[in-house]
Amino acid sequence: MRRSLLELLVILLISFALVFGFVRPVVASPFYVGSRSMVPTLKVWDRVLINKLAYDLEEPQRGDIVLFEDPAGGEDPLIKRLVGLPGDTLEIRNGALFVNGEATNEPYLRKKPCVRGMPKTCSFGPVRVPEDHYFVMGDNRANSGDSRFFGPVSEEDLIGKALFRFWPPGRVGLP
Repeated sequence: MRRSLLELLVILLISFALVFGFVRPVVASPFYVGSRSMVPTLKVWDRVLINKLAYDLEEPQRGDIVLFEDPAGGEDPLIKRLVGLPGDTLEIRNGALFVNGEATNEPYLRKKPCVRGMPKTCSFGPVRVPEDHYFVMGDNRANSGDSRFFGPVSEEDLIGKALFRFWPPGRVGLP
């Protein structure tokens, strides 16, 4: 009995060390959504699991929801949708996003993104994404500080890819 208890404690201690010493900092970690910039895809209070190894195994893809270091030097990372890859030319015309001259299909946008009086929602660009950089935008274009304002995000500032929304229970699923 005493040996079983000791064995259980050792297993729990090792498991705890693995999860918080390796899995969370290296493999995956939770992220709390604290702004409305990704509504309706992600809402304030949502919690998502971030795959930190995603871009070690594959290249970022247009449409990915990415977590990255705040280019303005803020303490908390930001989460946005990746809309432009290195070498792409992006432009907004009448609220529609064009990538390399082609209009994009953005079914995740709830509202018309062109809002008169809101900067860079109706027209923007064209801008070319530099090598080793990515252009990110929030799904709530009228309420998002993103690459239209702070510029493309460096590849080295990408933390990971949103993998799964695990909170609240009624919204569990892929983001």
